[in-house]
Amino acid sequence: MKKISWIFSLLVLMGSWSYAQNFETLTYFESDSLSLELDLFMPDMPDQSKNIPLVVYVHGGGFMGGDRTGGHALAKELVKEGIACASISYTLYMKGKSFSCDGITSEKVKAIQIAASQLWHATAFLLDNAEKYHFDRDQIFIGGSSAGAETVLHGAYFDRQKMQLFGKALPEDFRYAGIISGAGAVMDLNMITQENAIPTMLFHGDADNLVPYATAAHHYCPPTATGWLMFFGSYTIAQHMEKLGKSCEFISFTNGGHYYAGAFIHRDQERTIAFIQRVLASDSFTIYETKEGKR
Repeated sequence: MKKISWIFSLLVLMGSWSYAQNFETLTYFESDSLSLELDLFMPDMPDQSKNIPLVVYVHGGGFMGGDRTGGHALAKELVKEGIACASISYTLYMKGKSFSCDGITSEKVKAIQIAASQLWHATAFLLDNAEKYHFDRDQIFIGGSSAGAETVLHGAYFDRQKMQLFGKALPEDFRYAGIISGAGAVMDLNMITQENAIPTMLFHGDADNLVPYATAAHHYCPPTATGWLMFFGSYTIAQHMEKLGKSCEFISFTNGGHYYAGAFIHRDQERTIAFIQRVLASDSFTIYETKEGKR
């Protein structure tokens, strides 16, 4: 019995060691008061002369919770397809504050700005190390769910010169290859233009009571609320992308709540992989799909 127990313990330790070796934790930004890390998952690369796509993932949690392990499930599936993934930590600016109707609008905006700036810092770090890890600089995608989706959408479409807070700036002509957004939204639809729109995958429950599915106030707050903030959600963004004639995939979950923010990130990752492969193949597409959901 002792021998069996010892063997079982050894197998558990070996499994834990194997899991720990799946990624490398790197510090992508450091100052006197702040240190930010990312977990980098790399695929097997038998051909070292070939550069590979990369997804930078931003976790959800209302800018007050969550951590970078939220991207690990997606990362493990991406590397099987030859796609690297960096799941990042960022400052949880709203921790101890309200991100709902009783919060403060300017604080909500600042939380998004900080997270977007730190996404740019992570991207700049990864670009600096592109040669070391064989990243294709023109094939860097960004993805996130909920607060992470809000971050990546603003990270793609904010005016970086005006909104960058600190740290190394991205090259002026840099553009992400595509966006994966689970229950995301933007504060200003006019940020997405004919000139800057990039291929986008959106998925959202149409009964989401936190992040508007179409166009409404964040958390559906009344206009008298101190935390009132208008949001343009996935449905509105998809319609806008179609009018611009830009590639977009939109999956709507009928009667679906905020649970579907992780639909193709925490679960069913093959749909996200198919989107990335479609973009890499330079396909043009407009895909609308409705699925039955739940609150």
